[in-house]
Amino acid sequence: MSSTRASPDPDDPVGYFLEDLTYHGKTDRTRAAYERVLRRFEEFLDGTEPGSATHRDCMSFVHSLRGHVADSTVATYAAYLHRFFGYMTEVGAFDGNPMTLVMEEMDETVDKDPARRDVSIPAMRSFVAGIRHPLHRALVVTLLKTGMRVGELCNLDLRDLSVADPELEAAYPLGGRPALSERPDSIFVTAEATVGEELNGEVRTAANKRKRGTVIPVDDELRRALKGWLAVRPDSPSPTEPLFVGTAEGWGERLRPQAVRHAVERYAREEGWYRTGGGADENVTPHYFRHFFTTHLRDRTGDRGVVKYLRGDVADDVIDTYTHNWGDQVREVYEANVYRLGI
Repeated sequence: MSSTRASPDPDDPVGYFLEDLTYHGKTDRTRAAYERVLRRFEEFLDGTEPGSATHRDCMSFVHSLRGHVADSTVATYAAYLHRFFGYMTEVGAFDGNPMTLVMEEMDETVDKDPARRDVSIPAMRSFVAGIRHPLHRALVVTLLKTGMRVGELCNLDLRDLSVADPELEAAYPLGGRPALSERPDSIFVTAEATVGEELNGEVRTAANKRKRGTVIPVDDELRRALKGWLAVRPDSPSPTEPLFVGTAEGWGERLRPQAVRHAVERYAREEGWYRTGGGADENVTPHYFRHFFTTHLRDRTGDRGVVKYLRGDVADDVIDTYTHNWGDQVREVYEANVYRLGI
């Protein structure tokens, strides 16, 4: 998100930020949520201008929330504050973002996910083996092997996938992204997708929440699942050539997150992993696969940085480190440690 205004010096920084949220198409509900948090932060500062707030001020505010709201809400409030400071710094209103260090510290202490069902890798292999539909299998394997969000999955285009397979390369316009140059067997997840805004010639209905674009390795199992899907993928009327399209209702049209959720729910119910009325601690959903990916890869690698890079959660300086050393570090760590699904 950016502004065309030059070096603004607003009397009401929060009001300025909220106004620009409206300009960028955010809903009234989103705007109201930001306003509640940011005005609460202003009250906490007790006369200190937000632009003069320090890292300690921000950390004290986050600490004041603990015990009054859930840990997941603390994380949400901190994310709102981080985005506010990041934006105001970007447009020149503030000198820096004091929340950057706070967010890095919180990442080590705040569990953003509630306790969840404990599914073993052998149990997950059995689950995947029971999915025979090529599209559904490709969706689930992609989520499990990459840790991406369901919206990010739906926003993938053929140009975002690069595979070293002569048959697929001859049949489809794969890997057109510059970020995939000389990076075969990779998926690029952009940070640019926004609901209601055009990307690659198509207005998107789902947003990507990454801090920056990420290149994720494609191992042999994911490559096989994607090849099985592409062998039967219907032609799409969209000039963007979505990777995942409908095979029933909405034939050939880009899949939406709800369709993916319904597909996962169907198989999870059959497995006994989903119950109507069950919460995040019980039900297996597309977001559960992101949790599964994070937990198992982090435990296997002991490298939080690589996992954060793959999830798209890291700050610019960290992500640049992994981007420049992508081939040597990220792919090697990933391929040596990612779990096998028996495909």
